[in-house]
Amino acid sequence: MPRGPSRLNHTAIRRSLLAWYKQNKRDLPWRRDRDPYRIWVSEIMLQQTRVVAVIPYYERFLARFPDIRALATAPEQELLRAWAGLGYYTRARNLRKAAQGILESGAFPRDFSSIRELAGVGDYTASAIASIAFNLKHAALDGNAVRVLARVTGESGNVASSIVRERLRAVADVLIDPKRPGEFNQALMELGATVCVPKEPRCAMCPLPARCAARQSGRERELPIKIPRPKPVAAEKKLLVVQKSGRILAWQRGPESRRLAGFWELPEPQQLTGVRIGARIAAFQHTIVNTNYEVQVYRASVGRIPKGFRWLTAKKLSEVPLSTMARKALACLTKPPASHLP
Repeated sequence: MPRGPSRLNHTAIRRSLLAWYKQNKRDLPWRRDRDPYRIWVSEIMLQQTRVVAVIPYYERFLARFPDIRALATAPEQELLRAWAGLGYYTRARNLRKAAQGILESGAFPRDFSSIRELAGVGDYTASAIASIAFNLKHAALDGNAVRVLARVTGESGNVASSIVRERLRAVADVLIDPKRPGEFNQALMELGATVCVPKEPRCAMCPLPARCAARQSGRERELPIKIPRPKPVAAEKKLLVVQKSGRILAWQRGPESRRLAGFWELPEPQQLTGVRIGARIAAFQHTIVNTNYEVQVYRASVGRIPKGFRWLTAKKLSEVPLSTMARKALACLTKPPASHLP
């Protein structure tokens, strides 16, 4: 049986974890102040995206949209262009939608329930913002925190299940430091991100080895238990680079598109009647959710331009939101013919 909250030495765990965090926390840009706007932007960007990938986007995004007003009044195309490459573009649209509501209300919400009502904000994100920006006692459970708690308590249930998640949340609610909840949440997540990592936990560097049930029972590499992810699906895609007088043929996804609405794409052969396909430029791999694409890029020419397509200059291409796949394909134009991996 996993250790319940009553069987844990709360004071010792808090003290050890916070002392470790003070000495070992990474210098991340969103940790340098407690501005709720900046913390909110970082938490949305960090949803399903690695820290190392987020940092440059975060810094560029805040340079362009330094406050709520700048974000709320930004044209969608400009917003999507700033977000291009981070993926999960609904996050960007929800950010702007929420910013518009905040601007109308006059101030960033300061309690958990109001933060939770913002578009694109779930329980974890609301807890993180509430605790870090406003020092409110709400445990924030991301994947890293769940892994630490599962090991500390010896939880052998499937951490993807709602029952186990609630069990771990009860532990987190008791463990969280009431005076420094934001710092505690960050410490727990930092430990999971840098020490209590998935496959090879660095237990020698951990501040909680004597408090960890998994470590004491030799199960630190077995826990937590997760349902295996479905195997990725392999697929092939052919993109065409059609050039004329220095311009490139492209099309824009409509607002009804289930994926990448508003983004610009390169054509595929089936979209162009009478297309003449020329030499292959390059090939690269690209993953979208659970599909691994092998993308072949060819030069092509076409007599008649179908409805919905436009010729875009190099300047225009730099201004509109291009899908990551299209950007990778166009980048191949400046490289020698070969296979280009991401």
